[in-house]
Amino acid sequence: MEAEKYLLGRQPILNRNEELVAYELLFRSAESQTADVEDASYATASVIINTLTGFGIEDILGRHKGFINMELELLMDDSLNILPKEQVVIELLETLQVTPELVERCRSLKENGFILALDDHEYSPVFHELYEIVDIVKVDLMQSPPAQLAEMVKQFERYPLQLLAEKVESQEEFRQCLDLGFDLFQGYYFAKPSVMEKRRMDDSGSTLLKLMRLLGEDAELAEIEKAFRGNAVLTYKLLLLVNSVGIGTRNKIDTVRHAVAILGRQQIKRWVQLALFAGNDLRGMENPLVDMAAVRAGFMENMAGCHQSLKCFHDSAEKAFMIGILSILEKVYDVPMDEVVRNLNLSEDVRDALTSRQGGLGKLLYVAEMVEEMKFEQLAGQLGEMGISIENVLTSQKRAYTWRKGMA
Repeated sequence: MEAEKYLLGRQPILNRNEELVAYELLFRSAESQTADVEDASYATASVIINTLTGFGIEDILGRHKGFINMELELLMDDSLNILPKEQVVIELLETLQVTPELVERCRSLKENGFILALDDHEYSPVFHELYEIVDIVKVDLMQSPPAQLAEMVKQFERYPLQLLAEKVESQEEFRQCLDLGFDLFQGYYFAKPSVMEKRRMDDSGSTLLKLMRLLGEDAELAEIEKAFRGNAVLTYKLLLLVNSVGIGTRNKIDTVRHAVAILGRQQIKRWVQLALFAGNDLRGMENPLVDMAAVRAGFMENMAGCHQSLKCFHDSAEKAFMIGILSILEKVYDVPMDEVVRNLNLSEDVRDALTSRQGGLGKLLYVAEMVEEMKFEQLAGQLGEMGISIENVLTSQKRAYTWRKGMA
């Protein structure tokens, strides 16, 4: 089985505070460009092999847990023992029939330290024995709308398990499920502009945009220092960053200018871009939008080096990274993309990419969005035009996950 023929997607799973706590690992065949796989056990085995060997479980999951679907054949196989019990959640598909053998197998897996979940589930007395064993029950809101959930939730209250709401499409549904007692939530609902309550850009956000413009224009150090000094919160965060373990400096930092000089412009630029998403949000790096922005930016940066025409320009990777970050900014703040572009005084190719997905960088952004949404059937044509292979996509994904992990 060749790892290069399979692409992995990560769908985020959030807790009640909307903090990122896990991912569901999703499988698509890059060769057939479809999710329909005749041998589901073979597909799941591909996910496991890609995760453990192609990507690396720590790179793709970081410190979070990973949910993986299991068909009966693979569930009953001893090869499951290769999975790291502390990070993997085994999902029992809704197609599984409850049998004494299945119940006994699940009990054994649980005793061996695995976390178990029932996927796309609706309450049924037939599953009583499994409810006593599993840790999580996933409820699909497309099949069980919130208005019909109260009775089902009441039935589950007698069991020692958590409820996870899948396919939450609106803030209203999220709050209804919160009120009903759901513990976990899955999907990209947080990334939809119509769903999340956007916030007005505060002083910190405005300062960060100004810093991005100054860094992009290669402004004098004195101007960058002045922008920081005008905002006490950002100055404090800058000093924390310089004194972090990752920087490892032994020098005592006594001025903002000293801090900026030690970090270097490139590091400051990356930090400023990501800080736009975290803001004063208590979730910090567990904000799912920070995660999404970091992975998209890292993915685009690596893909720019594979693009037939973009790789000829030395600044393409840096531009691609910034576009990946800025493309998600509109989902966070109540500021139109046109205004963001205008305030930053961006180059024409970056502006066209962000506002209309035009040019080589714009098409690269479109590819990144398709990969995130796992619309691989639309991907092949785009990749061919750019001279990019599936292997390039896989490598770029791996590097993006690794870069994101290093930010934690």
